[in-house]
Amino acid sequence: MMSKLEAFILGIIQGLTEFIPISSTGHLFIGRSLFGLKEAGLFLDTMLHIGTLIAVLVIYKHELWTIIKKPFGKLSMLLVIGTLPAVFVGLLFSNMFESISQTGITLGWEFIFTGIILWMAESVKKGRKKMENLGYIDALFIGSFQALAILPAVSRSGLTIAAGLFRKLDRETAAYFSFLLSIPAIAGGIVFEFGDILSGNVEAVSFGSLFVATLSSALFGYFAIVWMIGYLKRKSLKIFAYYVWILGFTILTLQFMNIL
Repeated sequence: MMSKLEAFILGIIQGLTEFIPISSTGHLFIGRSLFGLKEAGLFLDTMLHIGTLIAVLVIYKHELWTIIKKPFGKLSMLLVIGTLPAVFVGLLFSNMFESISQTGITLGWEFIFTGIILWMAESVKKGRKKMENLGYIDALFIGSFQALAILPAVSRSGLTIAAGLFRKLDRETAAYFSFLLSIPAIAGGIVFEFGDILSGNVEAVSFGSLFVATLSSALFGYFAIVWMIGYLKRKSLKIFAYYVWILGFTILTLQFMNIL
């Protein structure tokens, strides 16, 4: 049975890595492996995602209200268009990606791939496009990168921020739209997870541990969003590329040695 301390730590991992571009799913896989909780997944993951969804909804409550008032407005349509590629890929390849996620066999390579994309994004000429200049083609392009993050150790926030930089958004706007785009992405993932939960395919986790995990995920997710937007105003993504490269090569080495 998972302890409250383990739940708290996993909540920290989920909250921070959902919005810092180093992959939340990949880090959760590692965290559960270290705690010996490889089978403790579905219900816990759902509550962790609810925590991060709460965080982003609190920060973007005004934008959410705009979407509710104008469901066919430009912001709503940008989010719909940006979400479609992930929906398409998820519906077509969900079984294949689920089996990959369970084994973690490609985890190291996915971290390395994330680092390459982050490094490339910092190598392009800086853009100046603001949110009001964001077009539907931009949203589709960014959403196509988000679709790649269905792989467990490919960072959703990393790839969508990078895609925004590729489309010449300024750094703050790239992060802003990336985090906005996380709302339908996280919500959609929760809906799919609840489908499996209702089928009875869940692990036994105490209510107290689930509450601690959700609260921890929400709090640290909130701080991660605020910190990341401020960080990107003045600093580079390359530090995160170095981190995931080191992590990726470490995982590959441990897998080669049959330790992980």
